[in-house]
Amino acid sequence: MTLNAYKFWFIVGSQLLYGPETLAQVEKNSCAIAEGLNRSGNMPWEIEYKGTMKSADEIEKIIKAANYDDTCAGIITFMHTFSPSKMWINGLALLQKPYLHFHTQFNEAIPNEAIDMDYMNLHQSAHGDREHGFIGARMRLPRKVVVGYWQKEIVQMRIGKWMRAAVGAFVSHNMRVMRFGDNMREVAVTEGDKVEAQIKLGWQVNTWPVGQLVATMDAVSTHEIDQKMAEYHSKYQVATEFIDSIRYQAREEIAIQKMMDAEGCMAFSNTFQDLYGMKQLPGLATQNLMAGGYGYAGEGDWKGSALTAIVKAMAFGMTGGTSFMEDYTYDLAGGYSLGSHMLEVCPTLAMGQPRIEVHPLGIGDREAPARLVFEGKSGKAVLTTLIDMGGRFRLVVHDINCVEPTQTMPNLPVARVMWQAEPSLEQGAEAWIRSGGAHHAVLSYDIDAEILCDWARLMGIEYVYINQNTDNISLEHELLLADLVWKLKG
Repeated sequence: MTLNAYKFWFIVGSQLLYGPETLAQVEKNSCAIAEGLNRSGNMPWEIEYKGTMKSADEIEKIIKAANYDDTCAGIITFMHTFSPSKMWINGLALLQKPYLHFHTQFNEAIPNEAIDMDYMNLHQSAHGDREHGFIGARMRLPRKVVVGYWQKEIVQMRIGKWMRAAVGAFVSHNMRVMRFGDNMREVAVTEGDKVEAQIKLGWQVNTWPVGQLVATMDAVSTHEIDQKMAEYHSKYQVATEFIDSIRYQAREEIAIQKMMDAEGCMAFSNTFQDLYGMKQLPGLATQNLMAGGYGYAGEGDWKGSALTAIVKAMAFGMTGGTSFMEDYTYDLAGGYSLGSHMLEVCPTLAMGQPRIEVHPLGIGDREAPARLVFEGKSGKAVLTTLIDMGGRFRLVVHDINCVEPTQTMPNLPVARVMWQAEPSLEQGAEAWIRSGGAHHAVLSYDIDAEILCDWARLMGIEYVYINQNTDNISLEHELLLADLVWKLKG
């Protein structure tokens, strides 16, 4: 299913006590709210009004329908009047979709002369949403709460961000990762419990032999390669005379995509230690696949590849860019980090048109691979990484500020991004290391910490946020307390 097919169900609460005239107005107002949100331009997916629930049977029926509708990515509830929350227990107990409680009101202000008891009975969200909020808290349901007037842009933006997290959860529960070979030998952080990942996150992570990939590559036709080359020429600047190397990358890309699509995989990983039968490590091939929305991480890092695909899905319709990333080296004098990888950085991060170049790799004992070379854009971004803490997963998120490179680095033939970490390079790196953050991450100009926090809540995993207000002494205590809490929860 394509990402643009998702919808969010707007479910309004009331009860039969108020009579048909009030309920008719509730219906009219609720439709107006849904239509207004959709017209705002701040909703990445459509909100569909699904009715005003007035009984426990109606609520249970609509929740069951939401659970079994593959286009429903989540529900948004709003109590226009007082809706006794015991009516919601059986329905909410069955809920399997992301859940946002929207605490708003049809009218922004109290009409001084017009307010009477009829008005009070109709506009009771200040009353009804507190009742609804209690049952969500009592049932310990993971939910987002957004408060504010529905026509305010800041309120709409918060709903839109949660929608992205909800779609990320939906994609996560359907994630399949194709591993070519195993993890890079002796590396710890790219390992993890794949069974627990499937139980907790929904990820199906399996291995396919490199030999099968080579056989698929051998079956790629000249015509298919010619078509891929035309695509490369339309998107990138060809800055090399080694065209055969580019054509080999085209062959690799076509074969990898064929295998992933045949298995329903959205992400893949490989390692330069397992390239048996291949002439080049996939560079341009991997970069162009990431530009198309597939997830990737190197060295067999299946957690990083799945997270890349999920963050890309959450950024649907946005143009800032998202990529697999690695902290490579520091400018300690200026307080900068240089992020890159051997070859595989997504061109959605590029400032200007990327160049296709061919250079020796230096490791892997293979031919010089074609790759995209570019400088990253400036702007606010996040780094995020998912680690296995043994018994639980932890998502670490770090606010960064990407900058135009302070040096030209003419002899570094890789795609790269330079940034300043918050609150500083030293404090940010210390916080990342204290939290166990991996050397692999996902960098996104589109997705922010609030969206990732919402996603972590939906997935039921630990969340650590590093930002301009981070104090490492306090963080150390928070991590200690979190360790105790999560061990008790486990």
